[in-house]
Amino acid sequence: MRIGVDLGGTKIEGIVLADDGTVKDKIRIDTPAENYMSTIHSVCELIKQLQAIDRLTVGIGTPGALTFPDEVMKNSNSVSLNGRSLKKDIETILGYRVRIENDANCFVLSEAHYGAAKKVKTVFGVILGTGCGGGIVIDKRLLTGPNSIAGEWGHNSIPVSVHELIDGDRICHCGRINCIETVLSGRGLQQSYFEQTGKQANPKSICQQAQANDDGAKECLKRYSMQLARCLSTIINILDPHMIVLGGGLSNISALYDLVPKELAGHVFTDDAKTLLARPRFGDASGALGAACLWEVND
Repeated sequence: MRIGVDLGGTKIEGIVLADDGTVKDKIRIDTPAENYMSTIHSVCELIKQLQAIDRLTVGIGTPGALTFPDEVMKNSNSVSLNGRSLKKDIETILGYRVRIENDANCFVLSEAHYGAAKKVKTVFGVILGTGCGGGIVIDKRLLTGPNSIAGEWGHNSIPVSVHELIDGDRICHCGRINCIETVLSGRGLQQSYFEQTGKQANPKSICQQAQANDDGAKECLKRYSMQLARCLSTIINILDPHMIVLGGGLSNISALYDLVPKELAGHVFTDDAKTLLARPRFGDASGALGAACLWEVND
């Protein structure tokens, strides 16, 4: 049995995970808005409520990543966490060690251990939502790297073939220009739709309009699929994963799973790409489940 916690910008969810992958207990609370110390105490109180008589290991997934060796947070869109000793502060209150990892990494861990990718050797997990994150798992183990940025494909530059499909340059929240995230995130899709139609609509509305055979919305999703395929082709050429699992709100766009594999042709360095594109098995519970997987059963 292990505890996993998903620390998000709006909610904190904690679960108790059995060794067979079943969730034995779950608690969800609101995240204190941009208040670091209140957030820390909320996380610790939630963990204390989930703890058993025999202390369970605790893993925590959160936006951003830890720097080393000082273990302070960086790159988090929950800006109150940046520059803070999140891991050490939680450990001080609890009195024992915890493990903390990026939420996209926790997503791909959950799919590799218990979800769509549980039968494959290598998997690249993609978050398509407010941002555009990613993570890599090989033989059920997370690849992180010395900079704690393995899998952060969303802040690579878009390929030239993708730039041709947008109207001018796009500035990313990270300060760089034309990051993949500026095209493939929810905000990127909205901007593309506006450029193509002159109309404002959120991703959910765009999908609904496409299902109703609106030509502008259908063309927008077709272009988005082309952009996603061309960005993923660079991942396949470098990592050559057995499977790519999509997560985040935009992973619910059904057309992607038909259109993207077809669009890979001509961009992947092989005539017959065998990398599978899969839907996630878990919804918004994947973060907490993956966080629990930061501790192996036999650790």
